[in-house]
Amino acid sequence: MKNTIVTLCGILLFSTLLHGCDKLKFDDKPQIEDINSVGCLITNDFYAVHFSAYLKSSGGNDRDALLRPYCQNIPGVGKAFFAADLIDRDIRKTPIGVRVVEVQKTGSKPDDFTELRTIAEFPAKLYPRGVVEAQADIDKNGDYVLVLIVGGEDALAEEDKLKIPFTVGGNMFGLSTEWLIALAAGWVLVVAVVIFQVVLLRKRRKANKIAAAQQD
Repeated sequence: MKNTIVTLCGILLFSTLLHGCDKLKFDDKPQIEDINSVGCLITNDFYAVHFSAYLKSSGGNDRDALLRPYCQNIPGVGKAFFAADLIDRDIRKTPIGVRVVEVQKTGSKPDDFTELRTIAEFPAKLYPRGVVEAQADIDKNGDYVLVLIVGGEDALAEEDKLKIPFTVGGNMFGLSTEWLIALAAGWVLVVAVVIFQVVLLRKRRKANKIAAAQQD
């Protein structure tokens, strides 16, 4: 019975986590965490990049922590490194400027925010290898946006600005909200199944005792 309970709990938890992986998304735009590779896919109506963030903790020089990739949830403050792989090869011939800004959310969509301050800014240049790189010293938890300005100073339309929102200090593992919900739901199911099995086992034992007493 004990092995059956453990096996059943493991199956339920694993299936819940798989369900949580299928649900990973960010807001209404097609911004999804890419579970088959590092980082996540960020798009607007014209451009798409594969985005990854890396954190060098302000508390030390942990190389493993620096090399661990995050998507749009960075666990804490420190020097952050950003990489955006340009999926569209045509824009590799176009200068791209970069800004990292702290924002205050005003709605549920990625563009619904008010800029509070500029953390870092890099002039437009070509990225012929297809990887836009930037870094910024993040000194406090909150909401931020990495803005890629395709065309640099010549970019006039909002469509030429690919905005990548990310949160700093959301949770210690850098997990998305959907992941946390899936994990919590999985553990709730495990606890519920264990309680159910314990109650059922006690009832069976009680019934067996009653049956044995009646036979005597």
